[in-house]
Amino acid sequence: MKKKSNFFAIIMHITILLLIAPLLILVVWSFSRSWSWPYLLPQEFGLRGIMHVLHPSSRALKNLLFSIRLSMIVTIITLIISIPAAKALGVYNFKGKGFFKVLVLAPIIVPPVAVAMGIHLTFIRLGIANTFIGVVLVHLIPCLPYGIRILTNVFEIVGESMEQQAKVLGANPIQIFLHITLPLIAPGLISAGSLVFIVSFSQYFLTFLIGGGRIITFPMMMFPYIQSGDRMMASSYSLVFILATLVVLVIMEKAIKSYYGTKNYFYL
Repeated sequence: MKKKSNFFAIIMHITILLLIAPLLILVVWSFSRSWSWPYLLPQEFGLRGIMHVLHPSSRALKNLLFSIRLSMIVTIITLIISIPAAKALGVYNFKGKGFFKVLVLAPIIVPPVAVAMGIHLTFIRLGIANTFIGVVLVHLIPCLPYGIRILTNVFEIVGESMEQQAKVLGANPIQIFLHITLPLIAPGLISAGSLVFIVSFSQYFLTFLIGGGRIITFPMMMFPYIQSGDRMMASSYSLVFILATLVVLVIMEKAIKSYYGTKNYFYL
């Protein structure tokens, strides 16, 4: 039994090392002017990448905050749409339910490039191309499948017995939703919201196409450095990107848990 626990401990430590090692290399590259083969450590260090990201003239931090705001709006809209859709797929039985479950995943299965041009032409006709609203709407396409799928699994586990009991006791639909449904699916909301935020925050091609170069997000500033091979700049932007994502996700989770904790709600 002890050998088995030691084996799993070794596997866990190896997994953690494999996850941390690339991040450590990214941190080193952020401060490396020159790091060539066969040297194990960089020959020269510098702050060009970090200083560029932090300097006001680069507008990197401004676009970072804009990207966070954009992704938060996309996350909220996605969750609002996903909750009723997921409840229908997870709780109710109707003809063609399996088909709709697969159909929800279509935006993930079909490559965005295959439909992006058609979406762009449609948005031009509607007058929302090159606008903030257009970018928000196009981000919903890859985000909705994740939100709906995660919350569908949550509703399949939760069911609607608690809601029916509240209805029998005289609660109206708004009271049932606020005091029964939301607390029950709160863990799923955290998971779905976190994943949706990451998907939206990471979008490059759809933002570039629909935004038309007018809507500049942080990934749009980061990718040119990655493509050009400037590893110091690319690593600096990537490091800020990762840190910003982690900070936002931690804040989201803490805020939701704190909100429901003060109301003495329970989690699954």
